[in-house]
Amino acid sequence: MEPVEDAQRAATLRSLPSVEEVLRSADAASWIAFLPRERVTDLVRATLAEIRGQVLAGAPTHGEDPAEEVKRRVGRTIDGLLRSTLRPAINASGVILHTNLGRAPLSRAAIEAIVETSGCYTNLEYDIALGRRGRRDVHCGELLRNLLGAPAIVVNNNAAAVFLVLRELAAGGEVIVSRGELIEIGDGFRIPEILQASGAALREVGTTNRTRLDDYRRAIGPETKALIRIHPSNFRQVGFTGRPSLKELAGLARAESIPLIEDLGSGCLGGLEGTGMEGEPRAIDSLGQGADVVTFSGDKLLGGPQAGIIAGEAETVERIRRNPLFRALRVDKLTLAALAATLRSFVTGRPDDVPVLRMARTSVEELAKRARRFVRRLEMLHMPHAEVVHGESLLGGGSTPMQTLPAALVAVSGPPGLAVRRIEAALRVSDPPVIARVERDRLLLDLRTVRETEEDDLLAAVLRSTGATDV
Repeated sequence: MEPVEDAQRAATLRSLPSVEEVLRSADAASWIAFLPRERVTDLVRATLAEIRGQVLAGAPTHGEDPAEEVKRRVGRTIDGLLRSTLRPAINASGVILHTNLGRAPLSRAAIEAIVETSGCYTNLEYDIALGRRGRRDVHCGELLRNLLGAPAIVVNNNAAAVFLVLRELAAGGEVIVSRGELIEIGDGFRIPEILQASGAALREVGTTNRTRLDDYRRAIGPETKALIRIHPSNFRQVGFTGRPSLKELAGLARAESIPLIEDLGSGCLGGLEGTGMEGEPRAIDSLGQGADVVTFSGDKLLGGPQAGIIAGEAETVERIRRNPLFRALRVDKLTLAALAATLRSFVTGRPDDVPVLRMARTSVEELAKRARRFVRRLEMLHMPHAEVVHGESLLGGGSTPMQTLPAALVAVSGPPGLAVRRIEAALRVSDPPVIARVERDRLLLDLRTVRETEEDDLLAAVLRSTGATDV
């Protein structure tokens, strides 16, 4: 058989077109309209080399004309180059802070601030009044001080904030942490690994479910550089559990003359009234109860861009800012513009301007009204397999763990013979992609996380995915 296979491979290789033959085709003319001829030539050459390598390795051929296969592969590569892989999606899952979908959508003011500053020079680090170099901290600093009553600096995310704080305050020494707070925050990132990367040695105290103030007190020694308390983030302990209050830890830290750091994670500044989440710890409260430094995210309950905020006692924050790694972890002008715009919504008392908070504060009655209207539109377009049901939305995003909000959902069962999982898969590959959830063999659409301006696209996607008449 080997001579026959060798002959087939040789014949396949001889049938491959030359680079020039491909470049003379009508397909190549359309490619060159978007890409320089030199780049197209390189892609054709690379594709031919790839196919030759596969043929020589014994890969089976599928009977396709070699020239057509080359053009198909090159065309697919060029489509991928020209089309952004980062695409807008409709979040119909009801998870408000969906980490995989980018967490907090920005407010209109934040978007306008990005547009205004992105295409021009700015005074990012230029003091216009003095005519000399300034600090980029000023663009959010006063807003954060107004909201928190303490100075603050901004880095690129909360993990970076925790890392930088420990790098400056505890590197080369020990930081004491409750064993029950050493969690994994997603995608394999574990709190102990982040803390250890800072150069601080962890001293775990207590047990998984209970840690007492005396556990911290007994662990303090000559190498202790800081105490740290970590928000439970995306998990909850129930039953026989306990840990000292922040005020108790702060008292111990003051008595021992060591700093107390609190990683709040979610970054609540307020605006959760009427949502059932009023108990979520606020950064200003943590500082008021004695934490020397707090860190939190910009893209969770704050509702802004990805960022990590470090706030606290003035001398300590300035010390952290002077650490050489601050420059490596700082944010750019677009993040500062969006964050400042978001912070102004809190300063001016307009939390509903922030999409995350507006979604969280939307009542069940309002959701039910939208859901009924959406179902009526489906029925008018000959899709009778939908109804309004009671359910729950999820805050998500590693904020208040497992916090749910009552909701009215659109349940789609699909026509007979069409599995709900197939509908869900079809929605994911629609344009724009729609992310929904499946429970009890029903597709659930939660309009809490769908903008009203997205409802027409969602309707069209549902109709296509179920085989009903398109709009």
